[in-house]
Order: sequence, then structure tokens, then C-alpha cells
Amino acid sequence: MERATRCLLIAGGAYVAAQMTADVASLRIISVAGRAVDAGTLIYPFTFTLRDLVHRLGGKPAARTMIWLAAAVNLAMSAFFLVVAKWPPDMSAGPQPEFGDLLAPVWGIVVASIVAEVVAELIDTEVYSMWARRFGERRLWGRVLASNAVAVPVDSAIFVGLAVVFGVFPAGAAATILWVNVVIKAAVALVSIPMIYWAAPSDRP
Repeated sequence: MERATRCLLIAGGAYVAAQMTADVASLRIISVAGRAVDAGTLIYPFTFTLRDLVHRLGGKPAARTMIWLAAAVNLAMSAFFLVVAKWPPDMSAGPQPEFGDLLAPVWGIVVASIVAEVVAELIDTEVYSMWARRFGERRLWGRVLASNAVAVPVDSAIFVGLAVVFGVFPAGAAATILWVNVVIKAAVALVSIPMIYWAAPSDRP
């Protein structure tokens, strides 16, 4: 298998894994510097740069396919968790309420997360493409900064807005949750910039 193909598969797998992990972690609300934030925010921003890397290795069609695939996998995972949580347990092992308490999805969070992910990542794809067409292989860091600068606030706004509509977050806390999400996601996205240099230009198909 050529190195470019291996890199593409690794980046794509890491993207889907990070999406799934972030969606599960989003069910946990933690405190960061005294502010409430869903735990998925700590890992989700890496998906933007992983998407950029897949785009660099496989082109726009590969990036778009991966975005929709991740959304489908996350939806299927949440549905499976819900079915298993409602499935009667084997009482020889006890009632096992912990699984349902932990992983039975809050559908407001699930829908808000998936819609925000798809819209923001598709926007990220277009901004990345515009930057790549203009600068080619120069200023790769700019591809990540430019695409994330647009996608991060869009993702946060859609997620928080839908979460408020679905009653997951109180409307009064929406503004605080929104800016905390944007700040944390932007910081993590900055840390992830070196990932775009993982594959050499000659590795691109």
C-alpha cells in the first residue's frame, strides 16, 4: 500500500474516531475555568484539522464523503446505544442502570451535534478549497487558520442554538456557553495546526 493511501486511511479513521468520541463525551458537562462546557469540546476541534488533512491527501470528494460517513456513524451509534439501554437486562447480573444513565443519548445533544458538525465541516471544506486554489502548497498553516476561523464559530452557534431550542441548555446561559465553546475550540484548533504538515506534498494523490 502506498504511503499516501496509508496516511489518508489513518487520517480518515482518526477523524471518525474523534467525532464519535466527542459526541459521547458531549453528554458530560464539565467546568472549565468556572464555566460550563460539554466535554466533547476538548477533542472535537481536532476534527477540523483532520478534515483538512484528509482534504489535502484525498481531495474535496474524499473530505465530503468522510463528513457524511461520520454523521451516519454517529447517528447509528446513538440509536444503537438507545436500543441497548432499553433492552431488558439479564437480572442474574443485576439491573445495570448505569449503562442507560451514561450512554442512552440525549437526542437534543445528538441532533444538535450532528447538524452542527455537518454544516461546519462542509463550510470548512469550501474555505480550505479557496485557500488552496490561491496559495497552492504555500502557507499550509493558513488553510487551517482560515477554514477553522469560519467553521468553529458556525459550529458552536448551530450547536448551542439547537441545544437551546431542544431544551438541553437554558436560554439564559446560551451566550456564555457559546463564547466558551468558541474560545476552547479555537485554542485546540491552533494546537492542531502542525498536523497539516504530516504528509509531504509529493504524497498527495
